[in-house]
Amino acid sequence: MYQSEAPPHKNLPIMYDLPSEDLNELDSTIHPRPPWETMPTMYDLPSENPEEPGLPDEFHDFQPQLLRETCQSPIYPREEMFIGTDLNLYYDGRHYSWYKRPDWFLVLGVAASEKQEDMRWSYVIWQEGLAPFLIVELLSPGTEAEDLGQILRSANKPPTKWQAYEQYLR
Repeated sequence: MYQSEAPPHKNLPIMYDLPSEDLNELDSTIHPRPPWETMPTMYDLPSENPEEPGLPDEFHDFQPQLLRETCQSPIYPREEMFIGTDLNLYYDGRHYSWYKRPDWFLVLGVAASEKQEDMRWSYVIWQEGLAPFLIVELLSPGTEAEDLGQILRSANKPPTKWQAYEQYLR
């Protein structure tokens, strides 16, 4: 087996580029490559839900927590602030099946649920009477064009996230 003249990185296995499955067809030159060049990245591997673009990264859990801790209002008491994280947001009473699922949103003047049986399964604006004060979308590979408003609405389809947040949730 060919070994590189340079010592391998600390305890990392050496990966080889093999031109063929058949050992008889192997070229005399085998080029060792470090694993960080040959192994798939988080963007190459499937997510928990391969049907859904925009894979959450490890910061997707920390960012909502940081937003919750920093978005405290001196005017509204904590019990009159509702914070939704990855919760369906129904925004148009004329099209009640249209919804968006923001990564994080804040509604001022709406009480958060205290008991398990009162917890919201979704946030329905026409039922609650108040639209979110602040909506945050965390950019993810694969959804950044929609999140940044660079995708146009298709005919007979619900508005994009950007359009819904800008036009419907004022």
